[in-house]
Amino acid sequence: MREAEASEARPYHHGDLSRALIDAARRLLESEGPSALSLRAVAREAGVSPAAPYHHFKDKGELLEAVATEGWDLLNDSLSAARKSAHSVKDKLTALGVAYVVFARENPSLYRIMYDGSRNKEELPSQVHLEDDSAYCQVRDTLVEAGADPTDEIALELATTAAWCAAHGLAEMASFKQFDVLKTALGSEEAFLRGVFEHMKIFADDHGK
Repeated sequence: MREAEASEARPYHHGDLSRALIDAARRLLESEGPSALSLRAVAREAGVSPAAPYHHFKDKGELLEAVATEGWDLLNDSLSAARKSAHSVKDKLTALGVAYVVFARENPSLYRIMYDGSRNKEELPSQVHLEDDSAYCQVRDTLVEAGADPTDEIALELATTAAWCAAHGLAEMASFKQFDVLKTALGSEEAFLRGVFEHMKIFADDHGK
């Protein structure tokens, strides 16, 4: 009882509490998985009182949405860095795909939360679909740079969706044991990922540039 009372008595203000709670939630996600996540568990991980999270999040759902938002921002940053490091349009498209898969592999629980939070919504979060530096827009804009017609909105949307689905599918399958032989033959997992993307038409330099 004394331990519980001490926990309740801890102050909830210690700098940026919202930031601390999101960081704590991400640590729990990657160490114990989504099932271990609760506002009480996050409070304990952050070192604050069990009541503290309710000053920022009305329930677990709101906390998960904040975590997912951060995930999309981190994915945007990863793809942006990959795009800037490439030297040709073809390399940009492949680099975007590889960066996407690497992000998913390095942040499996966060990646799952990002998609679980978007699956049943009518629109993707703005960080995915609307902002200029979003992952989606970076793929779309690179396709335009490669020669896709920006005035044919449906075709461009389909091409961007195809590229996104290709990366998502490889992210889901890249860890399959059946691919170990190819990874060994090619010298690394990244070389395997690049090889797969380079064999997909959507990632090929076939737009005239």
